[in-house]
Amino acid sequence: MQYGICNLSIVPLRFEPKDTSEMVSQVLYGDHFKVIEQRKKWSKIRLAFDKYEGWIDNKQYLEISETDYKNFDTQHQDLAGDLVEFISCAKNQLMPVPLGVSLGSLDFLEHQYEGLRITEKRTKDQIVETAFLYLNTPYLWGGKTNFGIDCSGFTQMVYKLNGYKLLRDASQQATQGEPLSFIEESEAGDLAFFDNEEGAIIHVGIIMKDNYIIHAHGKVRVDRIDHTGIYNAERRTHTHQLRVIKRII
Repeated sequence: MQYGICNLSIVPLRFEPKDTSEMVSQVLYGDHFKVIEQRKKWSKIRLAFDKYEGWIDNKQYLEISETDYKNFDTQHQDLAGDLVEFISCAKNQLMPVPLGVSLGSLDFLEHQYEGLRITEKRTKDQIVETAFLYLNTPYLWGGKTNFGIDCSGFTQMVYKLNGYKLLRDASQQATQGEPLSFIEESEAGDLAFFDNEEGAIIHVGIIMKDNYIIHAHGKVRVDRIDHTGIYNAERRTHTHQLRVIKRII
């Protein structure tokens, strides 16, 4: 088994081993992973954080030992807390990194970071506050940063910044936590999931107080939520059909 770590700011994780393939997620600075298949130009990896799999360009990561991988696995949370900050690399070169990247590999990579750091687990009442850091971020399929994010990348990163692990896709996140019977039982910070006509989970958002929800749909936005689903006041219609509300924390 081989192992790797992302030493660049934002790297696409692709469905197939080619540059034109769909980006299914992103590998952020400091993310470490197992290499489960390696080819001449591409490697299929399994991320340590959420066990998500995809293909990464061999030029866009650094190989590490199994010992290093295990060491990174046991580290306490240490995340970048600024929307954008710089990491100092060799020869005083600067590399911008987005909110939420892991900083536990700084010493290993011989990099320096002087921005805000998040090292403690936060309480549930800070989930929505963190979510607003991504407000108006454009929707990007597979995205996980404030430069572009999808619905489940948004919920995953918000929870990550508060010290909690969510799986990557909305359908996977829907398997976590405890279901609530009624929307009236929900609290700010709970997750609401939405399905399509076939019953497949296709969307997720974060419940706010007073029947509002913050979610990534075109951009990270705030809409009303009711028993039917998400109501878009601008369009005067429901855009998503509510399936279940889950309490993770």
